[in-house]
Amino acid sequence: MMRCFGSRKDPPEGVLLGMGNPLLDVSAVVDKAFLDKYGVKLNNAVLAEEKHMNMYKELAQKSNTTYMPGGATQNSIRIAQWLLRKPKATTFVGGIGKDEFGDKMKKLAALEGVNVAYHVDHTAATGSCAVLVVGGERSLVAYLAAAGMYKIDHLRKPENWALVEKAQYFYSAGFFLTVSPESLMLVAKHAAATGKTFMMNLSASFVCERFKDPLMAAFPYIDYIFGNETEAKTFGRMQGWQTTDVGRIALKMSALPKICGTHKRIVVITQGVDPVVVADDGKLLMFPVVSLPKEKLVDTNAAGDSFVGGFMAQLVFGKGMAECIRAGNYAANVVIQRPGCSFPKKPNFAY
Repeated sequence: MMRCFGSRKDPPEGVLLGMGNPLLDVSAVVDKAFLDKYGVKLNNAVLAEEKHMNMYKELAQKSNTTYMPGGATQNSIRIAQWLLRKPKATTFVGGIGKDEFGDKMKKLAALEGVNVAYHVDHTAATGSCAVLVVGGERSLVAYLAAAGMYKIDHLRKPENWALVEKAQYFYSAGFFLTVSPESLMLVAKHAAATGKTFMMNLSASFVCERFKDPLMAAFPYIDYIFGNETEAKTFGRMQGWQTTDVGRIALKMSALPKICGTHKRIVVITQGVDPVVVADDGKLLMFPVVSLPKEKLVDTNAAGDSFVGGFMAQLVFGKGMAECIRAGNYAANVVIQRPGCSFPKKPNFAY
């Protein structure tokens, strides 16, 4: 049975748990020549390769480079915590290194109210993500390092599994499939067995392509699946569907086989400035986004993550689709007017 909590003031502690790759965002405004130098496409997300290693050193030497806690799932959980407001309403699980950057992320998460259960790896540095901003649009190159060392053994520790048992809603970006699909499946099966809600994000085209098998293994357990139009089209192509129509793809995604006894699957696809597409119980719904003058756009990094965080915060309160979308649009609108995944101390959101 779906759990929901009707009052804005009373989400239980630990109600929402996220699993993912915590990364330190290394963000800088660059030009197209910089992208071309390292073979990076605009508005894309990839895992770092050998050819990208000098890029991080070059970014460190730029005067406009900033550093901020990031990672797709962690961003969404931070945004959800910001809107839920109650300290430790959210929990985040992932891997960091035993270093200054890891300590900084842990302290910031605590200040923001997120309860973190990091695995601390003593052999690798805290992971980082190059955020390359060109004209307000961003490209991401993730170097997982310690985030890529996360193992299911950490999740199985009694103190960490107790956090899973406490949670009613679970979320993971597709990026986590590149690290510990076993951990993701363990939680997905727990959610299905207990009637809880399991949510995922397609996250990037390469996840749909290179990690298709673990993604499809998880799919029968997914109650809410998020993505953008590019990822949805890639997913459809990998399924052999002869269409690039985002609405039709969303309906097909929602109709894929589901584990018996779990909730129906709802598909939510964002399209930048175009309406959000939702496939729900065989119906296609469209929701307009918040209009923002181009001169107010600072950085689209974490726009999708923020949308999901806002959506989940309202979902926890038992709100309907329109309110979940409204909160997602609000959070994304706030974040894209600021550098990185940053936000004011208090939200200005009418509940």
